[in-house]
Amino acid sequence: MMAKAKTDGVFLERTQALLARADELCARRGVRLTDLRRQVLGTILDAGSPVGAYDILNRLRVFRPGATPPSVYRTLDFLLSQGFVHRLERLSAFVGCLAREGEDHSAQFLICRNCGKVLELEDSAVNEALMRAARHVGFAMRHATVEAEGICQACAVLKPAAGV
Repeated sequence: MMAKAKTDGVFLERTQALLARADELCARRGVRLTDLRRQVLGTILDAGSPVGAYDILNRLRVFRPGATPPSVYRTLDFLLSQGFVHRLERLSAFVGCLAREGEDHSAQFLICRNCGKVLELEDSAVNEALMRAARHVGFAMRHATVEAEGICQACAVLKPAAGV
């Protein structure tokens, strides 16, 4: 296992545990979770909500003043390829995903249009319905990310008249 980056002490305890899991997965796969990759992943995991690439860059510059957009985008590409993050197209943002040991999986995201809260679901019935519909039109689906926009329960309680 790699030595921990100097910045690990600034991440939440939960994030540090997830970074250790990412280290293990990378070692098993024969790839490296470099300090930069670790810092970007830790930043996403600590954020608690979806975070955009330039927000990541700004947070990263605390540790790496010379960080550039291309280095962040290359790092995000790596993290996506390893299944450690999801990209939410609707928000142009990233969320961490180490719940399934970094396996590629289909997921559904519920995005509150009022507060921006994002919930990740993994409903096999939704995935099966998509696969069935894809097969029906002769399409071999390999992966799906579904993004649904609406109002979360907390916002609905606060503003019931807002509607969905």
